[in-house]
Amino acid sequence: MAEKISILMPVYNAAPYLEECLESILSQTFPDWVLWAVDDFSTDNSASILEAFAKKDSRIRPLPNTDKGIIPALRTAFAKSTGQLLTRMDADDKMPVQKLALMQAAMRKAGRGHLATGRVQYFSQKGIQDGYRRYEQWLNHLVHEDRHYEEIYRECVIPSPAWMVYREDLLRCEAFKPNRYPEDYDLVFRFYQYGLKVIPIPELLHYWRDHRDRSSRTMAQYANQSYFKLKIPWFLTLDREAGRPLVLWGAGNKGKQVAKMLLQTEEDFRWVCDNQAKIGLDIYGLRMQHYQAITQMDDPQVLVLVSNPEDQVLIREQLEAWRVDYFFMV
Repeated sequence: MAEKISILMPVYNAAPYLEECLESILSQTFPDWVLWAVDDFSTDNSASILEAFAKKDSRIRPLPNTDKGIIPALRTAFAKSTGQLLTRMDADDKMPVQKLALMQAAMRKAGRGHLATGRVQYFSQKGIQDGYRRYEQWLNHLVHEDRHYEEIYRECVIPSPAWMVYREDLLRCEAFKPNRYPEDYDLVFRFYQYGLKVIPIPELLHYWRDHRDRSSRTMAQYANQSYFKLKIPWFLTLDREAGRPLVLWGAGNKGKQVAKMLLQTEEDFRWVCDNQAKIGLDIYGLRMQHYQAITQMDDPQVLVLVSNPEDQVLIREQLEAWRVDYFFMV
């Protein structure tokens, strides 16, 4: 009998955490699943741990990767899987015991064309840094407010190990086909592109382990610049409306980074800020303007690249008072 839920899990040098991860999957109250665990050329004993667990429970299916990397591992797992519902797991994390049951029930009720997600919680032996804690709080706020796609250009709004979709929808989104990192964020843009409606589950669905060797800390593909290389093309594809003025608000490092990227496209844009020392300067051949210039434009679209949380609140209030379309990118 084919599994109802296929769990796709890349594994690379996860030995210190892998047994705890696998035990959390085995403890699920929903039993009809198969874990397709792809060893990504680990140099520790991850592969032997997977084989030992597979001997005890046939629902655990170890596989060797076909090529190095997370995306090839996901492709390998996806190609072998047969479940009508699919989700992803990270080999250093843990599942709450009700995770699969809650997500399966939500998806069964909603049907195809939907995407289930829920709350997450970081954990670490050394404590959670403020940045990760803020990200956790922001993600959980999105679940509470049901406004994931509204914030999609700020950061990845669906955690990679906390989604579930129907197989047909994952195929429709061409999941894991492009060699494009960060692959989890790219997939969320595909969910958005193909109109998958988010089902926000209020319960805690995932324990996210923070440690010094996790991919987001060690791999260049997850550096800040990689995220902007993803955001800008997706914005120009999905939300940019031809004929409307495009405005970049922010003259800091991130604003300059995005300005350079936009200059490499055929998109004309205006650049504004509230820094008196920079207003009137020519930067990259563009004259920096005061943000009040936005009021003289006809129906602009504004990309906000200001990182300070207090300034973001004021900018949001100002743009909403002007009834201007805006997209936070930090």
